[in-house]
Amino acid sequence: MKFTKPSVSIADQITLLEARGMAVPDRAHAARCLQHISYYRLRAYWLPFEATAPAGGEHTFKGDTSFDDVLALYAFDRRLRLQVIDAIERIEVSLRGSWAHHLAMKYGPHGYLDPGHYDRADYYAKAFANLIEEIERSKDTFIVHYRTKYDDPEHPPIWMTAEVMSLGQLSKWLGNLKLRADRQAIARPYGLDEKVLVSVAHHLTYVRNICAHHGRLWNKQFTVTMILPNSPASLKLAMNVASARKLYNTLAVVGYLMGIIAPGTQWRQSLIELMDSCPRAEEAAMGFPPNWKNLPAWKPPTRQQ
Repeated sequence: MKFTKPSVSIADQITLLEARGMAVPDRAHAARCLQHISYYRLRAYWLPFEATAPAGGEHTFKGDTSFDDVLALYAFDRRLRLQVIDAIERIEVSLRGSWAHHLAMKYGPHGYLDPGHYDRADYYAKAFANLIEEIERSKDTFIVHYRTKYDDPEHPPIWMTAEVMSLGQLSKWLGNLKLRADRQAIARPYGLDEKVLVSVAHHLTYVRNICAHHGRLWNKQFTVTMILPNSPASLKLAMNVASARKLYNTLAVVGYLMGIIAPGTQWRQSLIELMDSCPRAEEAAMGFPPNWKNLPAWKPPTRQQ
């Protein structure tokens, strides 16, 4: 099938939206938004406002749909994305530290490079090659200092390489460790089974990449999911097994990990406030169960007397 859709000016884009039933209270403001956000990007946010199209016909908008409603949903998704990537950054830094400390204490500063500690030789070879590329590209002072001062061992100790390692790389090094005892020791501070932690790290890498590339989180169907935790009990109760590909479970796990990494964090409360700020962002579309705010995982921690 040949693509035949013409290019449409911003003024004509607004006219098209109005013809389909969307109210545009301020055309100048709408034009500015379409100029700096784009029609195609905003289109994902007006889909829930569309009425069912007749067979072979164009979609129209439901009654009382306004361009301002679409913008509110877009702004909500942007704030959500920023809140999520902020938490993933902290989780990533913590996981790097836990991985590096355990392996350094058990196998020494450079023991992490021993292929004998890993289950799949092919996975190790690929991970090692990628890591060396990162080290050689790095202009970090500590990496440059090591390369300048030392030539044996050739590569930096684990606490240095951890600092140039991405979350995606880390999840592969962690998941390929031969001994379950090592993975379990790294997972223990988080109160999670090692298989769950590896799965969560892999999933959060995927979510982080969506955020980093300014992708949509609201109403997203994830293709890379995670193993849902069976413990601790509060986190298990918070999981919505019926919506494994939606955002809610990710938010619940991120909130749980933030509570461990930064016990005084207001991250979960901020998320609740963000959800309350945008009624147009339907919670069900993100996999939130109806009673989620009443679940123990979302309650503020009880202060010690």
